Amino acid sequence: MGVTMTWIGLDVHARSVEASVVDAVSGELHRRRVLGSEITPLVEWLGSMPAPVRACYEAGPTGYGLARAARAAGISMDVIAPSKTPRRAGERIKTDRRDAEHLVRQLMAGSLTAVRVPSLAEEAARDVVRAREQVRRDLMRARHRVSKLLLRHGLVYPRSGGTWTHAHREWLSRQRFGEADLDLVYADALATVDGLIARRDALAERLSRIAQAEELWPTVSRLRAFRGVDTLTALGLHLEIGDWTRFEHASDVGAYVGLVPSLDQSGEGSRSGGITKTGSQYARRLLVEAAWHYTRPPRIGVTLRNRQAQLPAHILQIAWRAQQRLYRMHQSMRDRAKPANVANAARARQLACFLWAAATAP
Repeated sequence: MGVTMTWIGLDVHARSVEASVVDAVSGELHRRRVLGSEITPLVEWLGSMPAPVRACYEAGPTGYGLARAARAAGISMDVIAPSKTPRRAGERIKTDRRDAEHLVRQLMAGSLTAVRVPSLAEEAARDVVRAREQVRRDLMRARHRVSKLLLRHGLVYPRSGGTWTHAHREWLSRQRFGEADLDLVYADALATVDGLIARRDALAERLSRIAQAEELWPTVSRLRAFRGVDTLTALGLHLEIGDWTRFEHASDVGAYVGLVPSLDQSGEGSRSGGITKTGSQYARRLLVEAAWHYTRPPRIGVTLRNRQAQLPAHILQIAWRAQQRLYRMHQSMRDRAKPANVANAARARQLACFLWAAATAP
């Protein structure tokens, strides 16, 4: 593509789009407001501008449909990370027109950070993953409601084993309160739990089939070679991170998912704080949960050996080094009396680096 002739910044909403257009030759700024939610007329209007056109809009609830349609029409369209868009500290007036103009100015200056636009199939699979995560959270809350309802009325599971097992579920079904209204509330709460379990299992079964897709399985199978990373975790991480090769260094993955310490440096002093918690919260949770498995001495059990079957030797070596490295880190931080959560966040950051090495290895 030659030198950009038209720069366009778009402030996209559900029912309107505010556009700021800069002619590269004259430097003249034009504004246009497009009403409606149809993507096709907007793409046609973008295509009517003097080519080559380069446009952008901020990522948000309107999704990636506009970017995909524009790229299919041969228009360079970037989706911008809102958290990394430069803002003036003293700016107190915010309008759609100003936002669109600010975007086009920053786009021309090269000051914007674009996010990766997933394919339609990849975004659909990611939505299934996130749907299961939402059901998991709803199930946890529903179970808490059941247990707290019982506790308020002095009913406590008598066995010392874990709850929400088959035996515990049978015990729950036998409980009665002697009040019709209360029995109705309790039955409704139990039915909610059972319904959410069925939904969770159905989504998990679908995800296990999605993971075996031709374009996903090569990377998912490599990630499954690590302790604490089975099919659903591997698929979730792969879909949230996307193209692993876009990270130049292993440490970039930890920064992308917000597992690096924050830093406040001024003059001669600097102070490290908690992790930044940027990026995908779901990917960060998966890494943190998987990292807890590395508090045990390195070993390869039957389940892990089955997951590692038929994988290249260099991938298995990366996974084994991860076990050794993360266990040594656990012992070192434990000896220094580091808080368990702090130590686990550090292990999760290192685990992300090893996963990147396995995903990008030849």
